[in-house]
Amino acid sequence: MGRKLLAGTAAASAAAASIQSYWSVRRLRQTRAATASVNQPMPVTAEPTRVALVINPSKLHAGTTRGLVIEACAAAGWEPPLILETTIEDPGTGQAEHALAEGADVVLAAGGDGTVRAVAQALVHAPAALGLLPLGTGNLLVRNLGLPYNDIAGCLHVALHGSERRIDLGLITLRNDRTESGSEHLFLVMGGAGFDASVVTDAKQELKEKFGWLAYSEAGVRHLPGRRRRISISLDGGAPQTRKVRSLLVANCGKLPAGVDFVPDAVIDDGYLDVVVLSPRSLLGWTWMAAKILLRHRGGIPVISYYRVREITVWSAEPIATQLDGDPSGAMTSLTARVDPDALMVRVPSPTPGRSGSSVVQPRRVSRQDRAGMLHRS
Repeated sequence: MGRKLLAGTAAASAAAASIQSYWSVRRLRQTRAATASVNQPMPVTAEPTRVALVINPSKLHAGTTRGLVIEACAAAGWEPPLILETTIEDPGTGQAEHALAEGADVVLAAGGDGTVRAVAQALVHAPAALGLLPLGTGNLLVRNLGLPYNDIAGCLHVALHGSERRIDLGLITLRNDRTESGSEHLFLVMGGAGFDASVVTDAKQELKEKFGWLAYSEAGVRHLPGRRRRISISLDGGAPQTRKVRSLLVANCGKLPAGVDFVPDAVIDDGYLDVVVLSPRSLLGWTWMAAKILLRHRGGIPVISYYRVREITVWSAEPIATQLDGDPSGAMTSLTARVDPDALMVRVPSPTPGRSGSSVVQPRRVSRQDRAGMLHRS
């Protein structure tokens, strides 16, 4: 009898928590705007291309990547690439600005998501295109653009001979009233405040180097028991609305490692940002949310809600950790994020008609001899 009473009490508590979360979600109202059509990739010209490589020399395959770029430019009959290494003081923005001054047509960002974001900052609304060579842990933008993220040679072929399309990016202002500090950044994939940022901040470097993105799972388990935070949210200049949340994410696109489509309706060039509010208060809530995401269930649930905006402002009485594209970005008491439409030209795979008229990525096939050469150079 005692066990049945305990189980009944737990079930009733979970139901009450879900109902409370549901009404909390209902208070945050917004009229969703229709999604705009996406930009179509356009083939690059066959004319000689001036290539610049901005590379993080600390990455494992940096030497191999440098050699591949030099060989590819020579094989195409182009000038040798301008090679610029990132530093701790400048993770890529100054190098990309130098590349633009030298007349680069395409600037290759070889590194992790931080390197890509730093290079992109110099290329905002510039005529030069961004090429992506994934050497990091998450390689988030590479995944969202459909590039072969585990194939550096294939990504290089796309960057030099693929197509171009313009994408949006997010601009975010962070403010910490406790320290009286503020900063402005851009993000290409996703920014967040709360649980996700704490996980990113506390992920152990040695685990990241050994297991890649799986290292974040260990940090996630450690932070799972945390508490919700009370924040105020304004959508597109509307009146602030109060919520208790574990995380708030602002996404330009929504694919994560392991094939997880975290924000299935996010489109990278629709002129909007997608806001995700996570409000689980128990293990049941986390399980419910994980099942929805992993099983790609389209129905709504009380502990996770989505909104599409051009701008969002968030306030918190207590500082909350933040992250941008998987890199820690400090604590904030307020943030404002807005979309910058069609801000960045990127090199993407050339589309081929799929069975239902969609685009199917055809990664470049690398011969056995090419792979042997890559391993030898590394």
